[in-house]
Amino acid sequence: MMGYIVHFQVVKSQELVNSPYNARKDSYAEQVVRGDILDRNGMVLARTVVAEDGTEVREYPYGNLFAHVIGYSEHGTSGLESVANFELLTSNAFFLEKLKNEFQDQKHHGDSVVTTLDLNLQQAASDALGSLKGAVVVIEPSTGKILAMVSKPDFDPNQVDSNWDLLNSDVNSVLLNRATQGQYAPGSTFKVVTTLEYMRENLEEYPLYSYNCSGAIEQDGTTISCFGGHVHGQVSLEDSFAYSCNASFCNIGLALDVLGFRNTAKELLFDSKLPSVLPYSSSKFMLNDTDGSAAKMMTAMGQGQTQVSPYHMALITCAIANGGILMKPYLIDSVTNYTGQEVDKNLPKEYKTLMATDEAAELKRFMSGVVDYGTASVLSGQSYTAAGKTGTAEYSSDKEKDHSWFIGMTNVDNPELVISVIIESADGAAKAVNVAKQVLDSYYY
Repeated sequence: MMGYIVHFQVVKSQELVNSPYNARKDSYAEQVVRGDILDRNGMVLARTVVAEDGTEVREYPYGNLFAHVIGYSEHGTSGLESVANFELLTSNAFFLEKLKNEFQDQKHHGDSVVTTLDLNLQQAASDALGSLKGAVVVIEPSTGKILAMVSKPDFDPNQVDSNWDLLNSDVNSVLLNRATQGQYAPGSTFKVVTTLEYMRENLEEYPLYSYNCSGAIEQDGTTISCFGGHVHGQVSLEDSFAYSCNASFCNIGLALDVLGFRNTAKELLFDSKLPSVLPYSSSKFMLNDTDGSAAKMMTAMGQGQTQVSPYHMALITCAIANGGILMKPYLIDSVTNYTGQEVDKNLPKEYKTLMATDEAAELKRFMSGVVDYGTASVLSGQSYTAAGKTGTAEYSSDKEKDHSWFIGMTNVDNPELVISVIIESADGAAKAVNVAKQVLDSYYY
């Protein structure tokens, strides 16, 4: 019993205090003024303002901009307000100051949480999405630092209390963080997974792959066309990837070993736990060895029943950019007391090797082709180099209705940024690669 009590009080205490359902945090709030949340350059993203009468109001100076990632602290907590609840309600102020506060029956100043988020990059991502539904995630692949995370539609965390009923009943699921919790067919971005499996099954032969695309492929009564019915002609594996040739990837999918395909997807964290600071939805790889040719073709090109989040696709891209190694993603860089003295510091850590170094290099080369001469050529010729993969995911029997995807990286030889973008219901009118370009241009120009 004593051992359990110690475990409960010491090991589990922080987790319990951070729970949005735990009323114990109220007792902390009676002694401590909730600390600030800052971006990586010290800009205040959340703070507590104390009026002369002692009333405390939590303020979010940038309104909707960080709504999902920073979260709110009314009606429970969400986002980093929940994750860092313990730190924000802990005071590491100088002990003499704390002693003085206790004698004067005054509250202590809570610690500040310095995030990895970049205000300018967050603003650029929000501006690029505009009024579109979707999400943008930007990560530093060499460290795992999450630099931007935008989900739209959004809300004003300053107005959560007054708008709570409306927010909860909103038909657009405005409180949902689409970056981590959204579930979408990956479209052609999934071709990085299909390509990896094909290379693994054909180590010697994959450079010799050739397929004659007539604009469509038919198998067992199922016909699948390339986007817009485009005829790609004779294509290699690299060309198939660059042009996002559906017919070629359906052809590949028909020849793949389903069990091997499933194992590769699992190695890339499908049907697995994701390293995530925030709540997330697990991705699902939905193909079994009993499925027919239609399911195999659809899965290989990123349609079918497979589901993934923008955040997960960013993680896969990070591993490709970082030589196969996924660094553990994080949002909290450090914790300081209210005067700025550092109390705790997070350092980059390896999470898991998702693929071999040579596999990552080859996928990076294929993704470079997408920019150099393929479907993301809008990113070529910039001051920064880029590599990536576009995607179009149908979500209706109406072939004109689709989501638009892009995953990519910058400074390909020594990748600096990874970006993942989805636009819901783009329906051919909006392209995720253009959103990505606007974000990246704002960073480099």
